[in-house]
Amino acid sequence: MKSLSTHNSHIPTEYEFKHSKWIKKMLHAYWVVVITHFVVQVGCFLFLDYDRTPEDFIIYVLFWPTASSIASIMIASWVDRRFSSYSFYAMSAASTVVAWTIIHVNYDIRIIQAISLLPIFTSVLFFSRKRVWTACLMQTTGYVLVLFDSGYRSYLTSFDMVSIPAFLIVGTYVAQVIVTSGVEVLDDLKDSMLAKQELIVRNAIMTKQSKTDGLTNLYNQSSFKDYYDKAYEYAKSGMSLHLALIDIDDFKSINDTYGHRVGDIILEKVSHVIQENITSSDIAARYGGEEFALLMFEQSFDQAYALVEQIRQKIALMGHLELEGNSITVSVGLKGFNARLTKEKLFEEVDACLYAAKRTGKNKTVTSLDLVEV
Repeated sequence: MKSLSTHNSHIPTEYEFKHSKWIKKMLHAYWVVVITHFVVQVGCFLFLDYDRTPEDFIIYVLFWPTASSIASIMIASWVDRRFSSYSFYAMSAASTVVAWTIIHVNYDIRIIQAISLLPIFTSVLFFSRKRVWTACLMQTTGYVLVLFDSGYRSYLTSFDMVSIPAFLIVGTYVAQVIVTSGVEVLDDLKDSMLAKQELIVRNAIMTKQSKTDGLTNLYNQSSFKDYYDKAYEYAKSGMSLHLALIDIDDFKSINDTYGHRVGDIILEKVSHVIQENITSSDIAARYGGEEFALLMFEQSFDQAYALVEQIRQKIALMGHLELEGNSITVSVGLKGFNARLTKEKLFEEVDACLYAAKRTGKNKTVTSLDLVEV
């Protein structure tokens, strides 16, 4: 089944979904029109001079016009549910039946002919010239069909015979002008929307670039400091917080021996291991050079220790073709939040733990407890 979106490339997708809703609302509106016409006719018969007999009135003014209108609306509603790609044409056919049925019943009211323009101007909502001409063709067909009634035909003058089709054509031309203007407005809105989306994407990229390290794709030092300040404030209100610093051992010798390009590859690999092992709520950053910082939330000290140990051990077990199959190691300093420490002091103690790990053999995790023992 074809989608409604095939009819006009100017229409944004969200408008296509609205079209389906509009069709349903219009079909509901036709029910209101038919019921209103029925009530008005009954009122006119009861309270005004009416030149029809009760039998003639019930059969030819109430029953057949109402029944044909209701049948057309029900068929259009069925088509809308089962064959949505034909919903517009079914709705237009129903509106044609309703309009010309009302015109045929009330042809002695000359202004009633104007109701034939309603389906044409309704088609403007769909921003399609083809659909406007389709509505015009259906109204012209309705006009030709009611001409077969000699009573209606005898009521029309020669001028009426010509002016009604001209009236429909002029109305269609006006509708086409509206559609053209609407399409131009939609194109302008579409261009503005695309420009806005491009700007949003560009700003998002720039924001990400300003917050992340280009090599490792982790947060940079500036972003980490912002997150660390916020995390410390949250920790003071009761949230669990642990801070770890991870440093690649002997990284200078890697750069000196294999070159800075290989050093960059090692940094990428280490950052990848860190990203793979932290939880979605943790924050990892490249703090500077070969040093990484890690904020861990809502974990016990044992859990935080197990996490950084897992990272350290995985890195130690990795072989690197860039290093002729050799492995690398990292040293880690870890400490949990303590309300007696300022955020600066907390960071200094974790940094001291890291350098204690470096001094005592590297490839290990040192916590504040271990530091006391050193």
